[in-house]
Amino acid sequence: MRHTHPLPGDIGLTRISGITGRLIRFGQWINGDGFADYQHAFLVLPDGRLLEAEPGGARIKPLTTYDGTPVCYVCPEGLTEQQRTAICAAATAYVGVPYSFLDYLAIAAHRFHLPLPGLRRYVAGTGHMICSQLVDQSYQDGGVHLFTDGRWPGYVTPMALYNLLAD
Repeated sequence: MRHTHPLPGDIGLTRISGITGRLIRFGQWINGDGFADYQHAFLVLPDGRLLEAEPGGARIKPLTTYDGTPVCYVCPEGLTEQQRTAICAAATAYVGVPYSFLDYLAIAAHRFHLPLPGLRRYVAGTGHMICSQLVDQSYQDGGVHLFTDGRWPGYVTPMALYNLLAD
């Protein structure tokens, strides 16, 4: 479900410019999530804040960081206030968790059924996360499972979140 005004627990999806955005966009396409304009995901927190994964580690920032930037805000239909509170509380435990560009490669390796030992454990590991994994894990820790399609834990991209929640 899309929102025009973000609420705590909503997921913000936006574009990343430059080479990084193009690489993520291509990676999402390879993974079968489409070739569209959302290469970054973050979680809206209370009090006008957000949590996002970035190369220096997951950080809490003001929501105004994205003022003037097109953002699509989504959440599951029927998300309750209690669930929103639990998701946001769970998310704060991930401040500082390192970012991992290698997770994109691991997700692609799974997509192409490459027989790499320990791949599932690596993708599911919470010691490192890309932005969409951080959002998905915060939801899971808050008691809301977004994906019911049997995918591996952590096997999620920003476009997978868009495809699930924005339509």
